[in-house]
Amino acid sequence: MADVRDLSGTEIAVIVPCYNEAAAVGKVVSELRDSLPTASIYVYDNNSTDDTAAIAAAAGAIVRHVGRKGKGNVVRRAFADVEADVYVLIDGDDTYEAARASELVRVLLSGPYDHVVGVRKHSNVAAYRPGHTFGNRMLTGAVGTLFGREITDMLSGYRAFSRRYVKSFPALSQEFEIETELTIHSLHLRVPVAEIPVGYKERPTGGESKLRTYRDGVRILRWILHLARLEKPTLFHGVLAGVFGLVALVLGIPVVLEYLDTGLVPRFPTAILASSIGLIAILMLVLGYLLDAVGRNRQEAARLTYLRFPAATAPVQLAPSPVQLEPVQLETGQLESGQLASGLLESGPPRQAV
Repeated sequence: MADVRDLSGTEIAVIVPCYNEAAAVGKVVSELRDSLPTASIYVYDNNSTDDTAAIAAAAGAIVRHVGRKGKGNVVRRAFADVEADVYVLIDGDDTYEAARASELVRVLLSGPYDHVVGVRKHSNVAAYRPGHTFGNRMLTGAVGTLFGREITDMLSGYRAFSRRYVKSFPALSQEFEIETELTIHSLHLRVPVAEIPVGYKERPTGGESKLRTYRDGVRILRWILHLARLEKPTLFHGVLAGVFGLVALVLGIPVVLEYLDTGLVPRFPTAILASSIGLIAILMLVLGYLLDAVGRNRQEAARLTYLRFPAATAPVQLAPSPVQLEPVQLETGQLESGQLASGLLESGPPRQAV
């Protein structure tokens, strides 16, 4: 376990979203407590039907309940309610190395960084199926292409955040899209990000995965497109304008060539359709530029919210002075080195100058 003595002056909150994790949550809380003895560990129970809440409370966690189902709703509630200098987010299913939580915190403070991602490293195919690996790479690549920088493991559920990152994060997603939103928020604000490898293992016996590969994959892809429309409106609407413009050209060029050849426009419906689609393309492009101007205002507001809070740094530990010195006033002429040293180290009331 990493040395945590230098973290004693930092307020750390660990957030553990849980839904029916009775088989694992006790072990996760115990490992987190060993790794971060001074941290406040919050287990957010998301309508579990087993003994998740009771086991977490018995292990020493602070248990809170969120009625609206979905991991995104849990993170939204936790980020709003919990106050800390550093936040750690980890799933309660015992698939991540909870014992390495202190390492994420130390990396965050050493930068200082605002976002540290635990990149999953697995040795068991059952822990991270090939289909999930491919989907993660595809979605991570899409985000890297759209937003300009690639994070190795965009869908990791093991992360650490600074206070200013958390308090500027809108948390609009509801379910497993939350990791995508967390990643894009850091890329959107261009905050300093670090990654460290962490182990990823199979769920313990009795645990059940809540991830539905195809359904949640489609939801994540839709969320990426939604955020691209909001954060990159010029690109998004420019592509749509290009598609409409291409259709207008395909329909309109034969009509124009026929008019140049014969001086007649026999296909009025096609000409009207091509003109209308061309106008739509122009309006789509203008809309993209207008939304980009609006988006810049949103970016500035988010940035100013982010800058309201100081960077997350470890408190400076000053060594205690071995000798308590008292002020000494010397008589006129007593400036010899021996007399000066004797005066500084001598206890008792200060001498008065003549």
